[in-house]
Amino acid sequence: MMDADVDHYLVLGLPSGEEGAKLTEKEISKAYKLKALELHPDKRPDDPNAHANFQKLKSSYEILKDEKARKLFDELLRVKREQHVRRSQQGAKRQKMVSDLEEREKAAFAPDPAAMARDEEERIAKKLKEEIARIRAMHANKTTPDSASASKGSMKANVGSTDKEKMLKVSWEKIGEDYTAERLRGVFSRFGDVGDVVIKSSKKRGSALVVMATKDAAVAATGSILGNLANPLLVVPLQPATAGVFPYVQQSMESDRVNTLVGAGYKAYEDSILEKLQKAAAAKDQK
Repeated sequence: MMDADVDHYLVLGLPSGEEGAKLTEKEISKAYKLKALELHPDKRPDDPNAHANFQKLKSSYEILKDEKARKLFDELLRVKREQHVRRSQQGAKRQKMVSDLEEREKAAFAPDPAAMARDEEERIAKKLKEEIARIRAMHANKTTPDSASASKGSMKANVGSTDKEKMLKVSWEKIGEDYTAERLRGVFSRFGDVGDVVIKSSKKRGSALVVMATKDAAVAATGSILGNLANPLLVVPLQPATAGVFPYVQQSMESDRVNTLVGAGYKAYEDSILEKLQKAAAAKDQK
């Protein structure tokens, strides 16, 4: 049997390819004898293919023991190996081309990374705003009616013990960045010395009583746009002057009904300032 697709080395149970080409004639003969004992028809009486397999073994041995036939067979195996390598390489190239094409198609239909990043940023920013609003609402609810009433009463008590023309009413909506007593003190200090700052807070609105050291400082601060432009403050005198002196103040008071102004305050600081003012008023009354 001279089938070109038969690997005669494997038929004899020998290694094929480059390793098979290095085998000696003695090694081939030894392998044949061992395989012949195994496949002899007398050893396989129940195998209907025993005779055909034994003839195949003999044919392979005849080829390998002939020097010219073996060289041609080795050359045939070499060519087949090279063809297999080329096909493998071509297959790998085709597979890479297909893979690259699929990647390009995916990239063409994939969402824009920049757009995805913007959407993610907006989503997180929205969640953060909701959390900030929740936290502020939670802290605003901690102000009890009793404490608010006490704060209001203390503020009224101290008004009588201080020159009202030096005092300013400051108000803002409770939205966005808070105004603290220290921050308000810094804002009004550019008009002159600030005596005290008393903050009153509620859920939706914040207000403060700012006591300036002089009447001139109070007049200078009245009607000015104060604080952050994104969070302006409405400033009016506690005791308005005569008509015509503060036309801008009256206009500001009218706009207060329609404009949204931003700010906040510290309740703890308010309590301490109110207590101090109340004690000062009591001491003055005793005298």
